[in-house]
Amino acid sequence: MVKTHTQAGRQIVGRLIKWLFYLVILAFIALVAYAYLGPFFGADFSPPRQEIRQEIILEGN
Repeated sequence: MVKTHTQAGRQIVGRLIKWLFYLVILAFIALVAYAYLGPFFGADFSPPRQEIRQEIILEGN
């Protein structure tokens, strides 16, 4: 059976979408693994702790 350009193009696009889907899943797994395992390797995800005081003036009737 001879494939036309349209059929071959659809196969290539289908493979590309499938590989992009695999890449997105792999990136998500890597991100979750980094979030859980990062502190063991020295990554610090905690925000800097600093007390902030600001005066608030309320105007009433």
